Formats: sequence, structure tokens, C-alpha cells
Amino acid sequence: MTTMTETARFREFKMPDVGEGLTEAEILKWYVQPGDTVTDGQVVCEVETAKAAVELPIPFDGVVHELRFPEGTTVDVGQVIIAVDVVPGGGEAAAEPVVPAAAEPEPAAEPEAPKGRQPVLVGYGVAESSTKRRARKGTEPPAAAAAAIQGELNGHTTVAADVPAPATTVVPESHPLAKPPVRKLAKDLGIDLATVTPTGPGGIITREDVHAAAAPVPAPASAPTAPAAVAEAVAVPVAAAPVPGARETRIPVKGVRKAIAQAMVGSAFTAPHVTEFVTVDVTRMMKLVAELKEDKDMAGVRVNPLLIIAKALLVAIRRNPEVNAAWDEANQEIVQKHYVNLGIAAATPRGLIVPNIKDAHDKTLPQLAAALGELVTTAREGKTSPAAMAGGTVTITNVGVFGVDTGTPILNPGESAILAVGAIKLQPWVHKGKVKPRQVTTLALSFDHRLVDGELGSRVLADVAAILEQPKRLITWA
Repeated sequence: MTTMTETARFREFKMPDVGEGLTEAEILKWYVQPGDTVTDGQVVCEVETAKAAVELPIPFDGVVHELRFPEGTTVDVGQVIIAVDVVPGGGEAAAEPVVPAAAEPEPAAEPEAPKGRQPVLVGYGVAESSTKRRARKGTEPPAAAAAAIQGELNGHTTVAADVPAPATTVVPESHPLAKPPVRKLAKDLGIDLATVTPTGPGGIITREDVHAAAAPVPAPASAPTAPAAVAEAVAVPVAAAPVPGARETRIPVKGVRKAIAQAMVGSAFTAPHVTEFVTVDVTRMMKLVAELKEDKDMAGVRVNPLLIIAKALLVAIRRNPEVNAAWDEANQEIVQKHYVNLGIAAATPRGLIVPNIKDAHDKTLPQLAAALGELVTTAREGKTSPAAMAGGTVTITNVGVFGVDTGTPILNPGESAILAVGAIKLQPWVHKGKVKPRQVTTLALSFDHRLVDGELGSRVLADVAAILEQPKRLITWA
């Protein structure tokens, strides 16, 4: 009979890269404490990255031994954040569980990592044994599977895995390697990662691999995983309660606010912005919205002016596809997108984010309405995942909800156009030769003048306005 050494009893879970390229994340909340029992796939903490707040599940069973960082700490990707006793009660008594604190007089000694322990996508792989043992007859010893990290809408995938038996050394078996957003995408599409052929470096499964496994015919190329698109900085992060008598309050720049600042500075000083405006009578559009709310085919989905505006922009892009493109500075190329991932700017407690509706150009009006409703609800609840904010091609920002007439929106990095929609107000308007009260709004289209000429930008904006003024063009122009 064999027993694990004290160091082999503990497994460490590192801060993963939950956003594909992020370097750090802030621990917002711990859901477990030292001494708590955890199971494979159980969420142990919530972290905020530069893109979103996500929950992290632990990839193995055991008892929490130590939390390495307290809440509110910004941790680099790759740093150990929690240690778990995977063989509780085995061997000699373990050191007392340690709770992270600002100043500990006698912090518990951290277990030394055994030789041959190699890092994987999340945490560490299984420790190698220092002695050779004959395999037991019968069933092969199970291997711990890689973690399935939180993804779309703050759900998380759990991959079936057995815990290493305490009396034997575990021999690692092959398991699919994929980053957290890719794992969640596979879950949403009902794809078993074990059946996917990886094409990424080191045998890592990519987003494209999952899409290829989900469809018999390869789907249109996914947008490159660029930094999450963010719109102009409108929302302000909640500040800490001011000290009585203090004349100033300093707020650390991190998380979503830091990402917004970097993206906006990069966009404003890289892409030459041009903004055009048009004021349009949307009375007929508002009547259509009222009629659609009573339509049985739209039952169960939210119908509002934003839905018709989004559809109008998609039609305008179909008529002027050159606007749906991106500038590739490194290769000196203009990348034409043959799909539309429609971004919708949403104000959240953590700042302004822009999740996007994937392949919005292929959706019917009821499907688009359902996608808009889910997108906005998820964003307001603070559950938007990094994957939902990646790959946008064009954006709508509805500043009208704040009573603002219009604005000059800043482009999201990697996109060439953004449409701002102002407040819809009852105003005097010349209609059929007479001044009448009509529903009027102002639209503003900002575009990247490197690849969108004034003529093209004007045609797109004019088409959107024409559709909102005469919604029947949604049919005649479709």
C-alpha cells in the first residue's frame, strides 16, 4: 500500500487567461473558505478582467487548504490563487488552512511543487511519481480532466473526471486543451471537446475548431480574437464613498474602465474619424413598432425602436457591404467582412461594454429581437463573457435613452463604423406641405476615413434614415 507525500496531497489552481490574451484579473469575491469541500466544476470565485466579470470553477475535488489572495487583489495570469488538499486526511496532518489577509503574523508555509509537475491551460498537471510501480490489474486509473471555465452568460462547463485515487500514483491521460471561452462555446453548441480535432499550437482547441465540429460545412471565418470592443466612455464607475470633508476622491483605473480608456485612446489616435448627421421623421417606424408588439409572431420577445434601427442598419450594410470592413495596419490590407457581428453599447455598473450579436445578418426579425433582449439583459446583470464582446464588426450606441439628441461616437477598435441614435421626440415637422407634430430623431454615423470615403459613409447613413422614415423599405430593399 502506498500513500501520497505531503506535497503531492496539494494541488494548486492558477489564475487562468479567461479573456484570451489578458494579463491580469481582480478577485472580486471568494465563494469558498479554507476547510470547505469543493468538487470538480464548482465555482470558487468571481474575478473581473479588462473585459468582464467571470466565475472560475475548480478543476478537481478536495478540501480548500489556502486562499492565496484576499478579495480586491489584482492577480497576474499564471499566479496560484488557491491550494486544495486532494487527499484530505491522508498521510500526516496538514498545516492549518490559511485565509489571505493584508498582514499575517505567521503565514502557513506553501507546499513545494514536486518535480516534473508541468503547467497546463488551467492550474497544474498531475505530479509525476518518483518510483515506478506495476499497473494494477483491471480498470486503468482515472485521470483528472482539465478545468472547464466560465463562458457565455456566466455559465460554466463541467467535464466528467475522476479524482486520483489516494493509494496510487495517477498516470495522466490525454484530455482536450482549450481556453475558457472556447470551452463555453463548445458547451453552448453541444460539442464534446474530446471529439474535436485541435489545430492550435501545442494541440490547443480553437474557436474555429469548435465551429468546424458543430457544422457539416465550415462556417464563415470567425472574427479574429481582438480586444473586446468598447464604445465611447459614457458610464462612470461607481466611486468609493468619499471621506467626510475630503475635497477629492481617487479611483484606481483597472478592469473595464482601464480597457475602455486604452481602447478609446488607441482608436481616437489611430483611425481618422469622420462623423455625419441626419435628422429623420420616424413616425411610421414608431407605428410599426406598435403594430409588431401586437403581432403573434413577435410574442415573447421585446419589440422597441432599437430593433427596427438594428434591422435598418443591417439592410444598409447589405446594400453597401464595403462599410463592413477593418483596416489591417500590419499587412497593409483592408479586410472585408462577409458577416455582421452587430455590437450594442450597454451601460453596466462596471462601465460601458459592447457585446455583439454573432451573424446578425442571417437572423430574422423575431430572432434578432430575441438576441437583442438576451444581450441587453445579460449585460445589465454583469454576466457578459469576454467571448460575447470579441469579434464585432459594426456597432450601435443608443444615447437617446439618456435624453441626448446625438453625439460623435468613437469607433470600437477593429471596426470601421458606429451608429449613434438620439432621443425620439415629438417635434414640428413639415409633412405633406403642412407643419405637423411628428416623431423625430437624429442619427450620427462615425466611420474610419482610411477605408470609408465620404460618399460610402453618406450612402449608409442615408439608407438607414430612409428605412426608418419608410419602414416598407425593409421589404423592398431586403
